Amino acid sequence: MLFSRFKNHLPTPDEALEGRPERAFSVPDRHTVLGNPLLGPYPDGLEIADFGLGCFWGAERKFWQTKGVWTTLVGYQGGHTPNPTYEEVCSGHTGHTEAVRVVYDPKTVSYDQLLKLFWESHDPTQGFRQGNDVGTQYRSAIYTHSPAQQQTAEASRDAYRTTLRNAGYTDITTEILPAAPTRPFYPAEGYHQQYLSSSKNPNGYCGIGGTGVSCPVGVAKTDG
Repeated sequence: MLFSRFKNHLPTPDEALEGRPERAFSVPDRHTVLGNPLLGPYPDGLEIADFGLGCFWGAERKFWQTKGVWTTLVGYQGGHTPNPTYEEVCSGHTGHTEAVRVVYDPKTVSYDQLLKLFWESHDPTQGFRQGNDVGTQYRSAIYTHSPAQQQTAEASRDAYRTTLRNAGYTDITTEILPAAPTRPFYPAEGYHQQYLSSSKNPNGYCGIGGTGVSCPVGVAKTDG
């Protein structure tokens, strides 16, 4: 019963699992596709964007294919349990959602363009699910790293909300909140990183899909 409850209800800090002071597993040094380091510190001039849009396997692939993205990694964000494991997040007892960290060069791809890709790559009206994937860990989210990102993300939501409503969709359920320090990003286990790359699982499960409704912000550039 408790497991079922936390599939559609976010735990409070008191209800969440205790977690641990350090990560319980290692993370690969480099991106399987892009070849760049997964973890920071990152080169000067690059910026960070964090997105949750359902199963992070397919979500990450969307972003690493985008021109101007330097590296990506998947993890857990927006919850209460420090350094959670995949099994803990899937239980619903940590409050995290599956997230993708995108490290990008703003001279090549803008935050607006990343937001456009985010909105168009999933259905942001579904609450605690994405397609057949059900649970709080699949909720739509944007975690921002500056007041400018927060303002831009909220403006893009407002613009897309109108477009979706005109297309017959219900209201957007995406949470847009500052990332740090209250919502740190915890990298996921190594086998999750670039899971759908050609060297790992090129035909693996993706689990995300958009509404088919174009978002009226940015113009995303992609490579292949």
